[in-house]
Amino acid sequence: MQHWETMILFFFIAFVYASVGFGGGSSYLAVLALYGLPFKELRLIALICNIIVVTGGTVLFIRHNYVNWKKIIPLVMVSVPLAFLGASLKIEQQTFFILLGVSLVVAAGLMWSGSKSYLVKESLAIAAHPNYFRDGALGGSIGFLSGMLGIGGGIFLAPVLNLAKWDSPKRIAATASIFILVNSVAGIAGQLAQLPASINYMQIALLCLAVFIGGQLGSRMAVIKFNHWWFVA
Repeated sequence: MQHWETMILFFFIAFVYASVGFGGGSSYLAVLALYGLPFKELRLIALICNIIVVTGGTVLFIRHNYVNWKKIIPLVMVSVPLAFLGASLKIEQQTFFILLGVSLVVAAGLMWSGSKSYLVKESLAIAAHPNYFRDGALGGSIGFLSGMLGIGGGIFLAPVLNLAKWDSPKRIAATASIFILVNSVAGIAGQLAQLPASINYMQIALLCLAVFIGGQLGSRMAVIKFNHWWFVA
């Protein structure tokens, strides 16, 4: 693997995804898969990078009062244990890549649909009434799938919330950041028993540095100069 080339790619992925409240896990997986790394290592790296990127965004969203804990808690209460369960399942590498490919196609469709259905200014957005059963079921199903794939689940959650007009674009971005953060931690915990014996920690450290810088820059754009057209794109 070309370290500098991959670091540059990870920097730009982190910057772009952080600017809309995401961690970039799916794109990290796509890039790393090109290098033929074991899929268990791919998932670990993607989740660590997710945590680094969305932590900065989560802190900024909380500071700027874009987090509605009452609406977020039902999502994450169910998603966290199911993300752990999904990550702890033993799946074959071929099954993993099939699931990843299908899931990314579905996520792309959801994001495209969201861009067509929620083209309103943030100031005019009307938040839907809380539905705790629906939110728990949604968070749990996305959490379980995210745990298996090694992503945080924001690319699935945000478009669905967007379609449902769950809240304003910026609050949905804040929700996605927190959702990705807690599911990524749960995913790593679920993977611990399956980690490969040999891991290139220097490689992981370099990639973490790249996404930290990109994520910090992108997170500030998300909070200060958020563009909902990017969010639904």
